Amino acid sequence: MAAPDARVLILGSLPGEASLAAQRYYAHPQNRFWHLVGGAIGADLASLDYDARLATLKARGIALWDTVASARRSGSLDAAIREAEHAPLADLAATLPHLRAVAFNGRKSAAIGRPQLAGSTLQLIDLPSSSPAYAAMPLAEKERLWARLGDFLG
Repeated sequence: MAAPDARVLILGSLPGEASLAAQRYYAHPQNRFWHLVGGAIGADLASLDYDARLATLKARGIALWDTVASARRSGSLDAAIREAEHAPLADLAATLPHLRAVAFNGRKSAAIGRPQLAGSTLQLIDLPSSSPAYAAMPLAEKERLWARLGDFLG
């Protein structure tokens, strides 16, 4: 989901089993993505249906995509990703003339995406994973770090 007027691109690594089954970004009920990005833009995304969530992100200048175009993986953990083919991030960024920042949702996303966008003028932001599998950081700290996205949307 990337509209030409997007100012922020949020990149996950590869959708997990729940998201693939639902054909929706961040479909696992315990994933905190909608809460975290909603906090960054001042919208209660978690209470909206999926189409309204996407429409709100689009209206706020946020696009979603993944750093992995295809891979083999058993389960949903990033550590299980094998034979990954990377998405053409630089090509996508070139089609988004208003893009100011790229945010990586988790370490795997950053490890794959940062090298592809190195040397660009875009602000690259590493965010803690919204996945329920990443519980090492308190939610309040995740919220504080994700709130930085708002700086690029004004």
